[in-house]
Amino acid sequence: MLYQVLIVLYLINAIVLVGFILIQQGKGADMGASFGSGSSATIFGSSGSANFMSRTTSFLATMFFLLSLVLGNLTTQRTQQTEEWNNLGTPATQGVESPATDVPAGNDKSESDVPN
Repeated sequence: MLYQVLIVLYLINAIVLVGFILIQQGKGADMGASFGSGSSATIFGSSGSANFMSRTTSFLATMFFLLSLVLGNLTTQRTQQTEEWNNLGTPATQGVESPATDVPAGNDKSESDVPN
């Protein structure tokens, strides 16, 4: 149960982290805004968004790496349940009939379809 919860948190964290990275401005965006080509009035102010976005991104990245380490540790200690069809060395035991029961046992040449 804990493993599935951590996987869901890991997936949500990864999606939010990618979203925060994509909505951030590049380093050269401030230079264009100072000459009037971009809008410098944002929701968080001119420099407030950089602090909020960079702190949130660093927190999400830290959580991503910590969840990766925890999930990796849980995966290595987890025993994998083997399925019967993966083990080809053992014969199947349930409801398998031998196909040789339908084949005639005699060596009758009159019923043979193969020419000699």
